[in-house]
Amino acid sequence: MDNLEFYRQTIETILRKYAEIPYSFGEIDQHLIVDRERNHFMLFDVGWQQKRRVHGCITHVQIIDDKIWIQRDGIEDGITNELVEAGIGKDRIVLGFQPPEVRPHTGYAVA
Repeated sequence: MDNLEFYRQTIETILRKYAEIPYSFGEIDQHLIVDRERNHFMLFDVGWQQKRRVHGCITHVQIIDDKIWIQRDGIEDGITNELVEAGIGKDRIVLGFQPPEVRPHTGYAVA
């Protein structure tokens, strides 16, 4: 299996696990949106909580130039540890939500 397909399967497996966790309050559904053609993976919430609309991106991951870019990470403990545990090197993961000048100090790829 090539890196691209391994990355796709790993990201989707991790995010699918989170998409299946039900909310304990409110009427909120989690949706996993996967665009393999463009290498975008999103975990999204939609619903209602205490008469307030909930609609937003929890996590957004992209594969760009053979690296995994974490554009948004709203998972409680973060997705990066699970990616590393799955065998993806920190040098292949970019914390895109961090400013470029901070990335060299994160222990992950710069870009």
